[in-house]
Amino acid sequence: MSAPRVTAVAYGSVAQRFGLRPGDELLAVNGCVPKDVIEYQQLVDEPELSLDLRRDGVVLELEVLKRAGEPLGAQVDSALFDRVQTCDNHCEFCFIYQLPPGLRPSLYLKDDDYRLSFLYGNFTTLTRFTEADLERVVTERLSPLNVSIHATDPDVRAAMLRNRRGATSLRWLRALLDHGIEIHGQVVVCPDVNDGEVLEDTLAGVTDEYPELASVCVVPLGVSRHTSEPRLRPHTKAEAIEVVEAVHDWQKINRQMLGRRLVFAADEYYLLAGIEFPDPEAYEGFPMHEDGVGMATTLKMEFMGQAKSATGTRPGFFAWVEGAPAEGYRAPRSDGSTAISLRPRKSAPVGVVTGGYGAAVLAPLLRSLGRDDVRVVPVENRFFGGTTAVAGLLVGEDIAHALANQPEGHRYLLPDVCLSQGMFLDGTRPDDLPRPVEVVPSDGIALRRALGG
Repeated sequence: MSAPRVTAVAYGSVAQRFGLRPGDELLAVNGCVPKDVIEYQQLVDEPELSLDLRRDGVVLELEVLKRAGEPLGAQVDSALFDRVQTCDNHCEFCFIYQLPPGLRPSLYLKDDDYRLSFLYGNFTTLTRFTEADLERVVTERLSPLNVSIHATDPDVRAAMLRNRRGATSLRWLRALLDHGIEIHGQVVVCPDVNDGEVLEDTLAGVTDEYPELASVCVVPLGVSRHTSEPRLRPHTKAEAIEVVEAVHDWQKINRQMLGRRLVFAADEYYLLAGIEFPDPEAYEGFPMHEDGVGMATTLKMEFMGQAKSATGTRPGFFAWVEGAPAEGYRAPRSDGSTAISLRPRKSAPVGVVTGGYGAAVLAPLLRSLGRDDVRVVPVENRFFGGTTAVAGLLVGEDIAHALANQPEGHRYLLPDVCLSQGMFLDGTRPDDLPRPVEVVPSDGIALRRALGG
């Protein structure tokens, strides 16, 4: 177990007043060694703190007095201080197995840790979940959690996870629901594996066995050109239509039985099937927005002025905890180093940079403006290849290739979802691109504002 290290101390905070410094390692708080940022937050909420810390190799004790619940004002360097619960499944559709070599080491980490589900919205299969984990989740009300279901048939699920515990681990899902924990489920559909009759059986199983689930999203597998799995293939249009129709059928059944739709299809399915997106009301508050369910609809609402604020990420632990580090897609998109001093004039023509799916959604919205100075600049994802067409997986190398063929002197808007802490997945930055870009939040309100609307 590594000690949490202080990375920043807020000006005027309790931590600064009592002498805590960046670089200090917190060995214990009131005699307790926190295992993760969840426990750390609970400990530092106390009004009287005894901090055992190590500074420049010297162990010190710091006594802190504050109001109960008053923020300490110290940011720590990681979410988990003990060992992350890694994933021991070997799913053939796992996108981590489909990554090319040479990326940042953190991108290859497969976790199956319920704490990261609570903190960041990661999905867990529960195959490494234990009685002790259940006790902690229930006692501390670590809710909501996201659970990968994939199939309710035990044999199919075990085969998909390539883990025999996949056949039995959904018992933990039942236990969590019995204790009132909010759970969002996910079904990744793979052609010839868990589609067709298996998908119908899964949606029936979800309705019969886990009706308390907050929502279930049905998403297509992603296929990279780097996959080594012979069975993996993308959906055909006919298969996508079949999935969407199955979801719609079960939405009708669930509305009759449960009073709500429960299950939703990802936007990718509607694009693959060539079916119009449902009305906003059909998404029932967009509970799975972060997982690509209803993103196109909320973008349109925001762009057309039908929403007062951007949908954004679902509020969770890091929406309120102080001093918690951001990770992955929740990390700050820009680190402030992407500013370019010489930008094209505001009256210059505009190219909106996005992936293949984004281009399909944005093109009609931009046409609705009736302007001939605004266009979509679609970027082919050659880095990952295969079916990868979401903007969030665009890399600098492919964006640079697309922009190199675009005219100079135009404005180019880049969605911030491409970046994490100012960096693309391939390690390049916006400053490395051949044309100046303006990084814009990935919502319709920000895009409309950037276009001068």
